[in-house]
Amino acid sequence: MIDRSWIPPRVSPRSDSADLAAVEAVIEAGPFTDTWESLETYRPARWFGEAKFGIFLHWGIYSVPAFSGEWYSREMYRSGTKAFDHHRTTYGPQSEFGYKDFIPHFTMEDYDPDGWAALFRRAGAQYVVPVAEHHDGYALYRSDRTRWDATKAGPKRDVFGDLGVSVVDQSMVFGASSHRAEHWFFMNGGMKFDSDVRDPEFSDFYGPAQREETSPSKAYLDDWLLRTVEIIDRYQPEMLFFDWWIEKPAFQPYLRRLAAYYYNRAAEWGREVVITYKWGAFAEGSAVYDIERGAVKTVQPFVWQNDTSVSRTSWCWTADHEYKSIPELLGELLDVVSKNGNLLLNIGPKPDGTIAGPEVRMLEAIGSWLSVNGEAIYGTVPYVIPGEGPLQVEGGSFIDGAPSLFSADDFRFTARHDVTGSHLYASTVTWPDADEIVITALGTRLQLEPRTVADVQMLGVKGSLDWRRDLDGLVVTLPTTRPQEYGYALKIFFEQESAPRRPWVTAWAPE
Repeated sequence: MIDRSWIPPRVSPRSDSADLAAVEAVIEAGPFTDTWESLETYRPARWFGEAKFGIFLHWGIYSVPAFSGEWYSREMYRSGTKAFDHHRTTYGPQSEFGYKDFIPHFTMEDYDPDGWAALFRRAGAQYVVPVAEHHDGYALYRSDRTRWDATKAGPKRDVFGDLGVSVVDQSMVFGASSHRAEHWFFMNGGMKFDSDVRDPEFSDFYGPAQREETSPSKAYLDDWLLRTVEIIDRYQPEMLFFDWWIEKPAFQPYLRRLAAYYYNRAAEWGREVVITYKWGAFAEGSAVYDIERGAVKTVQPFVWQNDTSVSRTSWCWTADHEYKSIPELLGELLDVVSKNGNLLLNIGPKPDGTIAGPEVRMLEAIGSWLSVNGEAIYGTVPYVIPGEGPLQVEGGSFIDGAPSLFSADDFRFTARHDVTGSHLYASTVTWPDADEIVITALGTRLQLEPRTVADVQMLGVKGSLDWRRDLDGLVVTLPTTRPQEYGYALKIFFEQESAPRRPWVTAWAPE
């Protein structure tokens, strides 16, 4: 017999009317109302546009079986899938050992939130967004609305909140990711055969387990809203990340209410916050658009985000990842930033609370690159064009299935305009075999850059480099010392042009 003494008691039934009324009171207080017209006056947080790089975390019960990925809770109940067969072979029938029975093994006994936050800071991250609740219905945060959270079952601690404290202590911004919407249907495969999804004792965990063709009920949508409000009020995250399925029509009035509530609460806190969304869930301009495992082809007029993972095969911990290479990850960062975007890079901690060695090394390598070349990333703005070179990046979602690597001729451009002047950065992740490189976009033949180049330097190297500019490009002689293993960033200075004097100044001057 499987020990089920760990299962927490059900939470007391509650009426949501008072909580919903409190939400409406915050919306009515303003400054935002729950209309798209009002929400479209929102402006993304300044910190977000300057941050450029954040860490995403997928962790949870699915990290225990560590098979196939974070959709294990769905696939293990779908006959014909690898996860279904693996589960029956490894753990037994789903009626005897269901997804909930992994919870006691999600122990996090070696979890060190201070250590995690220190690692993310060394990686150069400016914000951290852990999953607060995934599609599986298990909350990593302390909730009054469910008995299935990390403080009551599993590690018996607020692993989400503890990380938030450590992240803020390391001077990074703390966010929250909610994937609760998809839980409406996520476990519905278990309703088709003898499994614990059918057991009324666990309906509050697996349910509703409805057909995905049906729209969520009002009760479910009210609960979705109030769970998100609970996260907002308890942890005051400065970013909310939403996955797919909230674009369904039934969510539309709830998204408007949620956004108005969050923006109004942020106004009370005196903070700037960000909501990111996928597909067409929000009206353009009312939140920040996110592209999953994706890219855009050219510079965008508004800040956007690419959420992707260090692994091509999973978002959570598994033992057989197909990891991306460090140059590929750095190339993704450069390409996204050059087009006015942010990179939210995901890792997947193990169920004992440790982070796998390869993922630590990848984060350390990114941090090493940024420690030298971060000036070309943080707080920059796009240049006239995003870059040059043979690598052609296609726009769209889910395009990282094959490696996309920079050559020595691939550069991405960013710019900075401040009191020290106006600078152009040309960054790459690959060192050439030759001593010279050519930035063809700066050739005078193209007339793309009319300003006169005054100097060229390399970040991490003292002094100026040898360079010349002709019809075909800016030719730069590289130094013999390499400040960083994975490529470099050139800083290009321009001559300051004095502002023309107004005619009346000379006309008025006394003789």
